[in-house]
Formats: sequence, structure tokens, C-alpha cells
Amino acid sequence: MRQRQNITEEIKKYTKEDFLFETGPFEDVYKYKDDNFMLQKQLIIMSEQASKVGIRNFKTLFSEYVKAQKRKYNPIYLDNSTQFDGQPMELNAGDWKADEFGIYRSGPDKEEIACVHPIMPVLRLVNIDTGIEKLKIAYRKGKVWRSIIADKKTLASNNSIIQLADVGISVTSENSKLLVRFIHDIENLNYDIIPEKNSVSRLGWIDEDNFSPYVDELEFDGDANFRTYFESVKEHGSFEKWVNMAREIRQGKIYSRLILAGSFASVLVKKLGGLPFFIHLWGGTESGKTVGLMLAASVWANPEVGRYIHTFNSTAVGREKSAAFVNSMPLIIDELQIVKDKKEFDKDIYMLSEGAGRTRGNKTGGVDQTPTWANCILTSGEMPLVGQGSGGGAVNRIIEVECKEKLFENPKKVADTLKANYGHAGKLFVMCLQQEGVIERAQELFDKYYDQLSKNDTTEKQALAAALILTADKLATDTIFLDDKELTCEEIGEFLQTKASVSINDRAYDYICEYVVQNKNKFCGESELSDVWGKLDGNTVSIVRREFNRICDDAGFNATALLSWMKQNNKIEFSKGCTKTVRINGVPCSCVVIYKTMKKIWMIYPILNNLCERV
Repeated sequence: MRQRQNITEEIKKYTKEDFLFETGPFEDVYKYKDDNFMLQKQLIIMSEQASKVGIRNFKTLFSEYVKAQKRKYNPIYLDNSTQFDGQPMELNAGDWKADEFGIYRSGPDKEEIACVHPIMPVLRLVNIDTGIEKLKIAYRKGKVWRSIIADKKTLASNNSIIQLADVGISVTSENSKLLVRFIHDIENLNYDIIPEKNSVSRLGWIDEDNFSPYVDELEFDGDANFRTYFESVKEHGSFEKWVNMAREIRQGKIYSRLILAGSFASVLVKKLGGLPFFIHLWGGTESGKTVGLMLAASVWANPEVGRYIHTFNSTAVGREKSAAFVNSMPLIIDELQIVKDKKEFDKDIYMLSEGAGRTRGNKTGGVDQTPTWANCILTSGEMPLVGQGSGGGAVNRIIEVECKEKLFENPKKVADTLKANYGHAGKLFVMCLQQEGVIERAQELFDKYYDQLSKNDTTEKQALAAALILTADKLATDTIFLDDKELTCEEIGEFLQTKASVSINDRAYDYICEYVVQNKNKFCGESELSDVWGKLDGNTVSIVRREFNRICDDAGFNATALLSWMKQNNKIEFSKGCTKTVRINGVPCSCVVIYKTMKKIWMIYPILNNLCERV
């Protein structure tokens, strides 16, 4: 009891103002820092006193006071700090020895070696999207210091930290546990000394105001495979040379003007509440499509293939990751003809135009964050991006641009200029968008263009994509190019899909009709010389159901869905379900019977009624 009285007598009585505006209460406790038993007792007593005057968080305040004292006096024990030659900083090594001989300490039986060469954490990174922390680890083998950014979970596991061996760090199954302990100890001992920075693992809009990579003091902490991608986004060469070339190009072909406008439009998709969309250049090998993509890439980055531009020589997962990485900036992919499975690629198109990847589980049993993006996807190839059997959802998000003539008079000159001068216009465009009132003006332009385009025979999504392109082109004209070559609704309108062309059932119906014309000799009703797939009479054309299914499958259409649509739209004659029994070559067959009154087939080939006679 007497000891308790002595302790309480040593502690002064403090007011609420003392706790809030003075350091006395904290000094009274801090003087016991070298005696943990007394320190804890003093903390309890002072916390009780603070609570009585309305201060409920004394321990938290005291913790911050301790940190401040450490920063003030830099309590690194000079005889036990890191002693590496050329080290990025000096850190408290605790009970470890950290010098030119490596990282080691005395163990119960023998000396414990965590690493045989200098290694230390030098930077803490906090991802602005996820809040996940990473550490930049500096290490030296030989004379050169190198660094790597690693996940905290990698550095915290004896098994996973062995992955660092791939970059030259001397870690094995034998010393991994000790290296984990050393990195943990030194980070916590020097928590207030090791600097902390925001980091990002992607490009594009971060929040309402900031845009990666145009943010000061922002570190890249993403997939190492994307570092080249990230570092390609920079200013190089002369803006004047680039813009003079771009102005000259804008006086020429509509194709290059569209692809250039699409590049600027990409960063407006998220801001104006749009949806991801494609612009696809297709045509012959000498049309200059790749240089067109280089023009689009040069707005933001190094336009060389392999830098910012990539090819279709990748997996669907790889394209998904790339889309999530560029995020708001354009995803630019060349050489569609590399794709082997065109039917499977239709699914990839739909996924990219949806703006969200697949939800996947991880090794820990949880679920990884679903990758998302909102941008323009610029592609090129020798053929259209979608085929006859592609779904309407994919077709609706694609503006197909057939390059019927060369995009550039001198493509080599254009390419050389773009490789030497790039990255200026994109940064200027983003800076323009960040100014007060610009996004509001962009919204007004977008609404105006959308209203005009919606009056035409096109779909809502096609009009949305076109309105984004026109809005971006207008803003770029007024702020970057300063010329009078802005795109018009009439110019872009010729490249937009009609409502009928977007509808997969309309396209399937057209295909079936054209197929009958192209294979007219197969629809004579009876023949001993060749296969018969159906027949024509005065009112209808009948197609054997099995052959109808085959025709649909070969073209990538769903026969059942098409039949249902044809039935609902009164395009077929039926007696049961969607078919009717018709005699073909003398045998009763289940057939799809298309009315002659629909005119489709006979408009294409007026003399089909006389087929049988000619066969």
C-alpha cells in the first residue's frame, strides 16, 4: 500500500488542458522508458487520471509522443546500426549485425546468418487503389546496389521469400526463416525512419483529379511484366514536331483521324460515364494500319511495337490484365490475324468491351479483386474484328473501319517522326481535363453529339462510342491542334453499325437467305445426281432441319434462337414447333419453311423460282 501511495504522490494532478496542450503528463510517464514494469504501471495510473478529466485515449496519445521523441533524438545505436558501404540509409539493426560480412547475430549454439550480403528495406509503398503495403528492398552483391519491390506477404513467409532468389538475393530454405525475421525486425525498429510513399500498379484515373503516371512522388509497384509498359508513358522529343505531323495527317484520310480521336477519347470514357468500345482498322497489308496505331500510341507513349503497342500474340488472360493495367488509357493491339481460334476470340471481344475481367480465387482461399477498365480499345488486322456469327453485344461495341486506301502518303516518314517525338499531347490533354469547368463542357458536347447520332439508324451503344470520339476530337482540336479539322457526325456516321446489322438474328436471317442463293442447285427438291437440302415452290423455300442446323453452326449462329426469332417475326411457316413436314426427294422431312412473301431471297436472285427447271 505504501508503494502505491509513493507512486501516486510522484504523479502530478493534471487538467484537461494539460493533457491537450502541454507535454508534462507524457514526460512523467516517459521518464520510466527504461523500466518496462514501472512504465506500464505509470501508464495505467495516468490513463485513469486522464479519463477523469475527459481524455479517453491517453495511451494512443502517449504512443505518438514516444514516436515524436524517437524522431527528435534519432535513437539509432551507433554501435549497432547498419554498416554497409554505400548504403541508401543508416538504420537501427537491433540485435543483428549488419555489415560487409552480411546479416548475422548470436544464436543459442552458434552464429545465425540471415544473409551473406547487404540487404535492407528502404521504402514503404501504400497502393492508392487497394491500400496494400509493399516494401522496396535494396540489396548489394558486388559493388552495385539494386532494388526490388516485394509484397509484405512474400517477405513474411519462409516459403515465399525464397522467390527473391530469382533476382539474385542469397536466400535458401536454410536461411529463409532468419531473413524473414531480419526484414521484419529492421522495418519495425525503423518504422518512422523508413520513408513511405503512395504507389500505383496501373495507369489512368486514380480519383476525380489525379491521373497515373502524371502524379508527383508516385511509385510503380505493379507486375514486373508491365514495368516496360508503364515506363513507356513519358514525354520524349519535341511537341512541336509531333503536333505539326499530326496536323498534316488530320488533313488527310478519315481513317487516321478516327484512330487519333479514339486515342484521346479513351480518357473520357470513365469521366462521361461511357462504356468501353473498339475502333478496328482492317484492310490489306500495305494500307499503313500499324503506323495508324503508332499515331494513336504516340499521343501518350513510346509508339514502338513491344513498348506501348502489343500484338494479339497473347492469351485471353494476358489481354485482360493489359486492359486492367492501362485502365483509362487506350489498349492498343496489332495483328489480329495472329489469333488462331476466331470463334473463341469473340468471347474475348465481349469481355474486353464489358470492362470487367473474371473473378478468380487465390491460393489463400480468398477471391482476388476483379480487374476493371473503362477505355477505348484500338486494334488492327487484315480482316474485320467480328464475323457473321459474332454476338450482337460484341458487334455493338465495335466501330469497324475498312481501310480502302493507304492511310499515309509516306508511312516511313510518319513512323520515324512518331518514334522520335511522343507523349506530349496526352499529358496536355489530361491537364486540360483537370481544369475547372472542362469536364462540364465535355459533358455538354457529348450530350449534343449523342442526340444528333441517335436520330440516325444506329444503336444506343454505337451512338455513345461515336459521341465520345467526337467530343474528344473537338476538345483536342481546340486545345492541342488549333486547326479546323474536327470530325463531324456525318463523317463518323458512315462507320457506325445499323440496328439491323447489330442484331444477330437479322444478320443470321440475311446469311441464310444468301446461302440459299449461293447453293441454289441444292434446293431443287429432287435430284439423283447430288445432295438435296430443300426445295422451292411458288410460295416458300424449304430447308431440311438438319441442313439448317448445319448451316447455322458453320456460321456461328444458334439455330434454336434463330428459329424462335423467325417464328415471332412471322418469317416462317410451321405446323409443329418451328418446323413443317415437307417431302424432299420423295421422303417426308422436318423442314424450316421460309415464306416467299418475305422477299429476301427473291430480291437477291429474282429467278430462283425456276431453279428446278434449270437443274
